[in-house]
Amino acid sequence: MPMLESLTELSRIPERIVSLVPSMTESVFDLGLGGAVVGVSDYCTRPEGKLEGISRIGGPKTIDAAHVLALRPDLVIANREENEREAVLALAEKVQVWVPFPLTVQDVLRDLWALAYLGRSQQALMRMRLLETAVEMAEETLEEGSGVRYFCPIWQGQAGDTRWWMTFNQESYSSDLLRLLGGANCFAQRQRRNPLAADLDTTVTAEEGTYDRRYPRVTKSEIVAAQPDVILLPDEPFAYSQRHAEEFHSIFAETPAVKQGKVVLVDGSLITWCGTRIGLALSELADVFGAG
Repeated sequence: MPMLESLTELSRIPERIVSLVPSMTESVFDLGLGGAVVGVSDYCTRPEGKLEGISRIGGPKTIDAAHVLALRPDLVIANREENEREAVLALAEKVQVWVPFPLTVQDVLRDLWALAYLGRSQQALMRMRLLETAVEMAEETLEEGSGVRYFCPIWQGQAGDTRWWMTFNQESYSSDLLRLLGGANCFAQRQRRNPLAADLDTTVTAEEGTYDRRYPRVTKSEIVAAQPDVILLPDEPFAYSQRHAEEFHSIFAETPAVKQGKVVLVDGSLITWCGTRIGLALSELADVFGAG
């Protein structure tokens, strides 16, 4: 079967859903389709208290395809970034697989509307109208060119003596969400260059061809030169903690973020989960770029 580009391609409402994506599992429940969920990935944790008794089918990169098929799903929800391509393609030969790939907040709203219409619940449609209104209000309050410069690492590592931090550029959902909150991504224009050596040193020739360039790895000198006013440290996918925040204060003492006490630990799911969590993100992170 071909992978679904849109849920509008479904001929009927799914009765048995397997979700391999934590953010979409939460969204499926929020939009009234939770009763159809028969399987979720090991990393699905929300909504709390509603996943007991539902089959676990492995981690994002270790999907047990045989287990998934044994659940007889009529829809599998996967993710291009989180799940192994080969496993998803193998499933798509046997069952309908939907692989949403949102790059903006509006993309997420489009996918959520499709889910809401699929469930045909008035409560879900009302929830979507409220969510859409919240996004529209956030857009209306933005002032052109007035964003607060921020740096948000999502992973880190070391190559020889050079430490690096992975972040995202403007072509990502996370950057678009933080734009809505009043943030200006310090690395909006920065493209990832493979291999790692080319990302860390512009004198090294980068690979040509097609690869995901949205997640560059940047060095200390780049971050200091960018002079972020705020540094956001999410607890996923890399589990940044208070210990890391203290380390950032030492490493990046020359940045306005450290000088102004703006190294902020945040719930990573609010930044990276593409789903109904948008509403909570707009509420919980409303002041992340504000004074105080």
